[in-house]
Amino acid sequence: MIKVLLADDQALVRAGFKALLDAQPDMGVVAEAGDGAEAVSLARTVEPDVVLMDIRMPGTDGLTATRAMPPGPKIIILTTFELDEYVFEALRGGASGFLVKDTEPEELIQAVRVVAAGEALLSPSVTRRLISEYATRAKEPVAPGGLDQLTDREREVLALVGTGLTNDEIAAKLIMSPATAKTHVSRAMMKLRARDRAQLVVIAYESGLVKPGWL
Repeated sequence: MIKVLLADDQALVRAGFKALLDAQPDMGVVAEAGDGAEAVSLARTVEPDVVLMDIRMPGTDGLTATRAMPPGPKIIILTTFELDEYVFEALRGGASGFLVKDTEPEELIQAVRVVAAGEALLSPSVTRRLISEYATRAKEPVAPGGLDQLTDREREVLALVGTGLTNDEIAAKLIMSPATAKTHVSRAMMKLRARDRAQLVVIAYESGLVKPGWL
C-alpha cells in the first residue's frame, strides 16, 4: 500500500482527495495536515510514501515545508497555476513534481503511483517551460558537489536531462540504446545523490551544464 499524507488548508479539498485515493486498492491516506508545519510533524510520525503538498498555505507554506521534510517521502506540489513561481524553488527543495489542482482524478492517482515508484512527475514539455520561465529567477545556489565524479558521457546525458529530454530522446541524440541512456541517468542520480529526475534537472542548471535560453 502507498501511504499518502495530504497537506492543504482547505478541508473540502482534502476530503475530495481522500475519498478518491482511499477508493484505490493500492493506496490510502494515512494523515491530513492543514498547514506546512503540521505536515512536517506528521511526516515524521506516520512516515508516508507520498505527500500531496499545497504550495500556498497560511502559516508555514508548502515550499518551506518541502524543504523541512524528513528523508523518505516523495513530494507532489499542488498548485492552482501550472507555472507557479514557487514550483521551481520547490523542485530545488526536494519535490518530485507538481500537479495543478484541477487535474483529472485519473491523473492524480497515476501521479501518486509514479512518484511512489521513484520517478519524477515532470513531462519534458512542462520541464522546458518551467525552467525557461523561472530558472533565471532562482536564487543563486551553492554549486552541487559530485560533478567531478561524472564521466564525460554522464555529464553529456545530465545536460540533456536538464533540457527536458526523455531517455528515448537522449538515446536518439547520442546514438545509444534507451537502456544505456537510462543507465547513465541512474548513475548520475546515484553519484549526485539526486532523489529523482526532477532534481537532476535542477542540478544541470545550477552547475552551469545547461543555461536558460538553450531550450
